[in-house]
Amino acid sequence: MLTAAEALHVERRRRPRPSLRQQYDEYILQRIESYKNSIPRHELLRLGEEVAGELQSGSEGQFVLTEVLLLESVDAVIKRRLKLKPYRRWKEHVRSLRDAQREPTHWGLEPDSPIVALLRRVEPEDHAIVVGPGGEAAACLLAAHEMAITFMAGEIASVERIESRFEQEALAAEFDAFVVDFGTWLPPLPDDAALVVLDAAPLGALDPVTRAGLVAELQSRTGPKGVHVLIPGTRGLAPEALVSLYDGWGRETAGRPRRRGGSRGVVLGPPPIPAGSAAAPAAGSRAPASGLATG
Repeated sequence: MLTAAEALHVERRRRPRPSLRQQYDEYILQRIESYKNSIPRHELLRLGEEVAGELQSGSEGQFVLTEVLLLESVDAVIKRRLKLKPYRRWKEHVRSLRDAQREPTHWGLEPDSPIVALLRRVEPEDHAIVVGPGGEAAACLLAAHEMAITFMAGEIASVERIESRFEQEALAAEFDAFVVDFGTWLPPLPDDAALVVLDAAPLGALDPVTRAGLVAELQSRTGPKGVHVLIPGTRGLAPEALVSLYDGWGRETAGRPRRRGGSRGVVLGPPPIPAGSAAAPAAGSRAPASGLATG
C-alpha cells in the first residue's frame, strides 16, 4: 500500500493489475472450491470414484491414471455442473462489469466515504482484513480493486451473504470468510495487512478486554504503511469510541466529514518506526499480540 504522499506522486502502479486471464482462472478455481466445500465429503468421494471409473474404461490402458489427472477431471466435471462460462464469453461480460464494480455506488457506498478516499493508495495484491457485517460493501469494493480479502464476522448470515455476493459478481480477488468467536479464536491472518476495516457497532457487544485484545491483534498484523478504518454501524459503538485503543497512532484525513449526523468513520495510521530500530519480524514469526489462538 502506498502512503498518502506516495499516492500523490506515483505516476503508475508499481505492481501491475492481474490480467483478465489470471482473474478468470482465479474465479474458476474459487467457484470449484466453493462447490467442493458445499457438498458432503462422501458425495465428493463418490464423484471422484465415478470420474476415475470413466477414465479407466475410456483410456483402454493408453495412459496411467495419476492423482493430478483425476483432480483435473473432477474439476472439469464440476465446471460443467456449475455451467461456468468459457473464457471468451466471460471476458466479454466481465469487462463492463469490472468497470461498474470499481465504483463505490455499485456496492451502496457513498463516494465521499473514507474507504473510497483510500483507494488511490491501494496496490494490486495488497491484503485487507475486514471485520463485521458493516464492512461487507467495503470488502467487495476493495476486492474489485484487486485487494486480497480476509473477512470475519460473528454471525454466519453475514459470512454467507458476502460469499454469495462474491460468487454472483464473479469477483476474482483472493478471498476468505470466517465465522469467528472473537473472544477465543481468530483465523490465519496476514502479517502485513495494508488495510484493516473495523465495523465499530458489533464490537460494542464484546467485553472491554476482548475488544482491546482484538484491536491489539489487528494492529500487530498491520504493515508499516497500513491504515485502520473504523466505520459506523447501524447501532452500537461509534467509531470514535475505539480511538482510545490506538495509543500512538496518528489520525488521518480521508473522505469528507458529515455536516450533520454521525461519523463517516475514522482513519488511523500506525506510529512511525524510529530510525535505527530493529527490523520487524519476518512474516509468520509474530506471536499473537492479544493472546488469542490463531490459525
